[in-house]
This record gives sequence, C-alpha cells and structure tokens, in this order.
Amino acid sequence: MTFGNTSTLPQTPPVEDDSADFIDLRSDTVTQPTPAMYERMRSARLGDDGLDGDPTARELEARTADLLGKQAGLYVPTATMGNLLAVLAQAGRQSQVVMESTSHMFLTERGGATLCGVMYQGIAGVAGAMDLHALAQAVQPGNSLRTELVCMETTHVNAGGTVLPLAHMQSVCEIAQAAGARVHIDGARIFNAAVALQVSVAAVARFSDTVSVCLSKGLSAPAGAVLVGPAETIARTRKLRKMLGGTQRQIGVLAATGLEAVETMPQRLAQDHALARRLSDALGKIRPDRIGITRPASNIVFVELPTNVPDSQVWAQELKRHGVLIRPWGPRRIRLVTHRHIAPADIDAAALGFQLAARSLLD
Repeated sequence: MTFGNTSTLPQTPPVEDDSADFIDLRSDTVTQPTPAMYERMRSARLGDDGLDGDPTARELEARTADLLGKQAGLYVPTATMGNLLAVLAQAGRQSQVVMESTSHMFLTERGGATLCGVMYQGIAGVAGAMDLHALAQAVQPGNSLRTELVCMETTHVNAGGTVLPLAHMQSVCEIAQAAGARVHIDGARIFNAAVALQVSVAAVARFSDTVSVCLSKGLSAPAGAVLVGPAETIARTRKLRKMLGGTQRQIGVLAATGLEAVETMPQRLAQDHALARRLSDALGKIRPDRIGITRPASNIVFVELPTNVPDSQVWAQELKRHGVLIRPWGPRRIRLVTHRHIAPADIDAAALGFQLAARSLLD
C-alpha cells in the first residue's frame, strides 16, 4: 500500500524553531530532512514491520547492508539501540566487551551493560585508537572474563571526529579474531570516515562483523539507524529488538528518508569537512595565546579552554548573544559541528561571534 491522504503532509519543510535564527553548530543532528526526503515519504510503500514486514524498511535494510558489504540489516530507532543489540547478539552473559576508553559506547552507553549482563572494559588510546598492546593483553583467553566482542568507533566523537586508520582497524580485527572475539563498529558517522579516507564505506566496514550507522546526523534523515552484519546475527537482533520494544509498525514513512539519506547524502559530506577546516583556521587566529583549536579530520572542531578563563557554559551564553549556538563538551571544551545547513558565510559569521565573545570574556 502507499501512504494515504498525502494532502495532509507538508508541501514544504515545516517552520523550524528559534534555532533557525542562529548559526547552529551544536551538532549535525539538527539537520532537517531534504525536500527529496519529504517526497519519498509521500510515496513510501508501507506494511506492519512487526508482522510480515514493512517493505520500505526492508529495502533500507538491504540497501544499507549492501553499501557496507554485509549480508543483512536491521532498521532501529537509534544507533544507541543498534550498538546495544550488537552486544546482546554477540556477547554472552558474564563475558567482556572491550572498547576504547573515551568512546561513546563506553562513556555514554555503558549502562547498557546492565541489560546485557556483560562488563564493558575500556582500553586507553590515542586519537580514539586503542593501544594495540593493551588490547592484546585485555583479550587474552586466560583472563577471568572471556572477551567476546571488541568495539571500535569511527569517526570518534570524543577525540574530535578523528578517523581510525584502516591499518589500525585491521590490527584490531586480527587481535580480536585471534582471541575468538567478534568485532563491532560504532559507525554513527562511518560515512564521514569513508569520505575522510577517500575510500568506500565498505572498505571501512570490512574489519568488523557488525556496524551501526546513524541516519540522522550528517545524512540528514529525521531519525533512525541501521545495524548491519551477518544474516544469522541480524536475525537474532530482530528478535531482540522486539524484546526491547523497538518494533515500529508502518515505519516505512521514516525509512523512506533513510533510503534517500544513504543513497544521496554521503556525496556532500566533504563539504562539511571543508567547512570544519575553514572554521578551525578562522578560530585559530582569534586568541591563540589563550584558547586552543583542534584541526578537524572530519566535521567536528573542539575549542579547548584553559583553567584561567570562563568555562564552556559561560561561552555558550555569550556566543548565543552573538547569534551562535555551540555545545559545551565538559567545562573546558566546546564542540562545534558543521553540517549541510552551514554555509561559508555562516562560518565567517560564527568566527566573528567568537571574536566578539573572546573580547568580552578574555580581555
């Protein structure tokens, strides 16, 4: 069936909230659906994904799996659920799941371990890349807990959007496989990683069993994620998704936007990366004696604040006065993320806002 009563759907994207009046660098999750996404919503074929399946959701699952070089996919509400399902399906109770100690899964999603009955073990790393010697020690069979899953994150959000080198990913995969463990990639921004490395997304995903992909960041879909991997594993996660309340019935309305996202949006991510470099260059000229600016590998820039200046919350308030929205990332760090709603002129205006804020807060 097709989506009925299309006259009730918006003919243009809906009016946005107050943030539309600002240069919004808080996250690439603020991206709005494209006109093409709205069109695909209107014509989406629908079914009950909890019964015999939603055809558009199944098309999205198959398309994403194919792009990443995997056998099957599962559409889920969030990448957080995708990561959790990957753990539930591949790590038995009283086992160990190993990941880099500043990864999103370890710092933000670790509560999921209480549902899985596993222990999350953090491994120290540099720029989001685990120390390989420490990893090899952690997964040794003689340890008290057997390691059944090793996780990587690329791009790595807490390391400033860094991209794991393919050689490092291959080494992690080989260490895990030698210990009898599987490998999962938290690939919320894996398309950004592929663009930064100038390789196909399948080339990044190849060093893993499963990968979670977020559709609602730089790819601009309004919601959703896809978990991909071996057919047997994904069949298991489909049952687990139902146990977690993740069945979404006629979800093809949203899955249609995901199809548009994976098919057309990766091609433009290089623009976001270029704008992040432009932003980094502009901010680096403002007060290099007082604040540090990271050089982005993808679309994330961090502003590092020393202890003798106002904290990030104060900067957020001051920058908002100058029309710029930013996200405090701890008291001494500001995160800035470029996305498709940011133009070169916005970068220049944001840099001016930072200059005015610095004049107020540092002088």
